[in-house]
Amino acid sequence: MGAVTEQVKTRRYDNTNRSEKSDETRRAILDVARARMLERGYRATTIADIARSAGVHVDTVYTLVGRKPVLLRELIEQAISGSDKAIPAEQRDYVSAIRSEPDPRRKLAIYARATREIHARLAPLLLALRDASTTEPDARAVWDEISERRAMNMRHLAEDLESVGGIRAELSIAEAADTIWVTNSAEVYVLLTTERGWPPHRYERWLADTWSRLLLPDN
Repeated sequence: MGAVTEQVKTRRYDNTNRSEKSDETRRAILDVARARMLERGYRATTIADIARSAGVHVDTVYTLVGRKPVLLRELIEQAISGSDKAIPAEQRDYVSAIRSEPDPRRKLAIYARATREIHARLAPLLLALRDASTTEPDARAVWDEISERRAMNMRHLAEDLESVGGIRAELSIAEAADTIWVTNSAEVYVLLTTERGWPPHRYERWLADTWSRLLLPDN
């Protein structure tokens, strides 16, 4: 009986080690993929390049992550979540903070800060995906999926603002959502912080102020 128990424990230990090793290898693959795509672009980066730099076989990349569009989507999910795993929007700390905040101006300030922090990680990857989507059907599908989800999340935010009297009477929920959607885009972030040289905190203040002016009722 003792020998059987020891064998079970050994198998569990081996499985745990194997799982931890797989997680470590997966993180290494994603780290390499992020660096290569930002350096060379989506099209010029191949799965073979990623596998070679990560010290694994090509099949390992496909098994642990997937094809190149899936890999880029995973990198984007991580950048949005600020974690090595994707976190659903409703489980993110800043979303909970926004929903529990009764003041619409503070809601927008919380989201402006979150947007600034997210885009520091996300914007280069999102622009790489946008560029790839012009010629790569698989990348286009990922781009459309993420864009649609962004639009849906902006509608949820607009509805939350309206619930506390934070939307101008002449604006529909759809118009308010689209206003947030376009102003918090990666393109606007890069234009201001890279092309115009704004410090990220200035971008955050501008975003919160712009939303307040465009969305909130006059006091």
